[in-house]
Parts: sequence; C-alpha cells; structure tokens
Amino acid sequence: MFTHILVPTDGSALSLKAARYAAGLALELTAKVTALYVIPPYTPPYLGEGFYLNDAFTEKEYNIASREHANKSMLRVESLLAKQGVTCVRETIVSGTAWEGIIKAASKFKCDLIVMASHGRSGLAGVVLGSQTTRVLTHSKVPVLVCR
Repeated sequence: MFTHILVPTDGSALSLKAARYAAGLALELTAKVTALYVIPPYTPPYLGEGFYLNDAFTEKEYNIASREHANKSMLRVESLLAKQGVTCVRETIVSGTAWEGIIKAASKFKCDLIVMASHGRSGLAGVVLGSQTTRVLTHSKVPVLVCR
C-alpha cells in the first residue's frame, strides 16, 4: 500500500511520537522512511527602516546552527527508528514555511505517505501560531497520518 513514508520533525517529543507510528507502519509495510527537517531561510536581523544588525548573527552562523539543530532532531528520529529495526534517510529542505517544505519534500523524494504530529493548538493560539499540520492536510496530494 505505502512504500515510502515521510516523517517531518521539529525536534519535539511529539514529533518522536509520530516517528514511532511511522516505524510501526514501515515494519508492517516494508516501506522506506525519510526523516525531514524544514529549515527556514536566513533573514538578517532588522531593527527599522534601512537598519540591519549584520554582526548580530551572520548568515553563515545561522546556516551552521540550523544544520546542527536539524541533524540533532533527525538523529533522534533515526535512533528511535533503528531501535525498532527500521532504517531511514535524513533530509533537510529550506522553505519559508514548514508546511510548504513538507509538501515539496514529499514530492521531491517520491513519498506516498506523510506521518506527522499535531500540537493540537486551537482557539487564539491556533489562529496566532497557525497550524502547519492543518496546512499540510489542506494542500497535500499525498495521504497524511496525523499523530497526537
């Protein structure tokens, strides 16, 4: 049924819970798994009209720190999957929004299922923070399994 599962992670415990579900499915279906971390593009610190803090956090420093955090987050997923006998490939993608990055990655890596977590925010928190999961569900052409 499914042959390639995409597991987006943000490094949270909740995303590890989704990875556990993905591991179980991968074992049952003998599917490949790709762990994904979406890195936001660098935006220089901006204080006001025409005033940038170029020395606050350089693009190079941002890229290094972002890649380190992504690797740590995906290593947790990879380790959890390995304990259950599932191997995975780790991938990163740079995108302005996590949901767009997830959808692009699913297409790019030819995944036929996305297994992801939902923080379950509702009310004002849901409006202010938005829901990446809801956007993936709304825009994805690939089936999505949401774990809570």
